[in-house]
Amino acid sequence: MINRVLIRVKVVQMLYAYMVSKDSMTLAQAKKELKKSLDKSYELYNALLKLIIELTDVQDLRLDEAKHKFLPTEEDMNPNMRFVENEFVKRLREDQTLSEFVEDKKINWRDDELFVRLLLDKILRSEDYQEYMEMPKTTLVRDGEVWYQLLKKVVFTDENLLEHLQSMSVFYTDDDLNIMGQFVLKTIRRFEDGEASPIFPQFKDDEDSKFGEQLFLKVVAEMEDNNSYIDKFVKTEKWDTDRIAMMDRLVMCAALTEMRNFPSIPVNVSLNEYIELAKDYSTPRSGQFVNGILNAVVNQMRADKVIIK
Repeated sequence: MINRVLIRVKVVQMLYAYMVSKDSMTLAQAKKELKKSLDKSYELYNALLKLIIELTDVQDLRLDEAKHKFLPTEEDMNPNMRFVENEFVKRLREDQTLSEFVEDKKINWRDDELFVRLLLDKILRSEDYQEYMEMPKTTLVRDGEVWYQLLKKVVFTDENLLEHLQSMSVFYTDDDLNIMGQFVLKTIRRFEDGEASPIFPQFKDDEDSKFGEQLFLKVVAEMEDNNSYIDKFVKTEKWDTDRIAMMDRLVMCAALTEMRNFPSIPVNVSLNEYIELAKDYSTPRSGQFVNGILNAVVNQMRADKVIIK
């Protein structure tokens, strides 16, 4: 599920792309690219779930190939099948929501056989895998738990995963992987709890599905007005208004637009989210600068009845 944290990141990123490419990118094109970016984030969520199935299938194939060696060992002929018969993976494979989505979007890892095999090798060497395979018996919860730990400790920490994902799509970022990875882990818990629909939808509700586009368009529409407020509170002895980092301006404009137009979101939530965003995406001093300016502007906007909450 795409939450508002990731939506805000995507909106600010698209604002930056739009502002530096206004001569070659129309507002309609930018809006289309924003939607595509959000759609790709949800594809990543499904692709990571599909990866669990692919890793299981590769190990199943390996075990079968071992049986047909010229001189198979006793272990080759009678392998421990617990990993490939994992009950959580079985239910994941049978989930209609996931299977229909990956089929519709043609999501698979078959063109990435080497990467999948190398990742599987790391899994097979891990302590969590070894402990799981040595247990006298297992349950659905334990079958889910082993994948929860394998994803956290092996798959999501793999130094090649993000680079590999970015070769699959330019829209996949570190933020996508971190947030979608968390929802994959939450999905495992939903399977363990026996929820009827464990696969998360793309958005929590209709309001969230519209949030990104509405925010983006309103930021563009209100940018001149928001910048005029920002410039009033820039101390010219410390800062040249013409030299404020573009990303800082865009982050502040997005924050102010959100506070002006989305009454259900508390002001402090917006402030905290965008200050953190500035820290991650702009200069080392941006967090402190954005914090100071935004607080001053918010107070003025409240006095001017521009922000009423």
